[in-house]
Amino acid sequence: MSRLTKALLAIVFLALISGGIFLMTWDIPAPSEKVSKTLNNDRFPS
Repeated sequence: MSRLTKALLAIVFLALISGGIFLMTWDIPAPSEKVSKTLNNDRFPS
């Protein structure tokens, strides 16, 4: 393989690894909006 191909593969590999590390360490905040929904009693058998 040529040097250019090896360099491009190395860049892609490093980008994938760094993206994975970023996603593993990113502290995504939990949703803070409350959800309330009224369920009809007819949906549940008694």
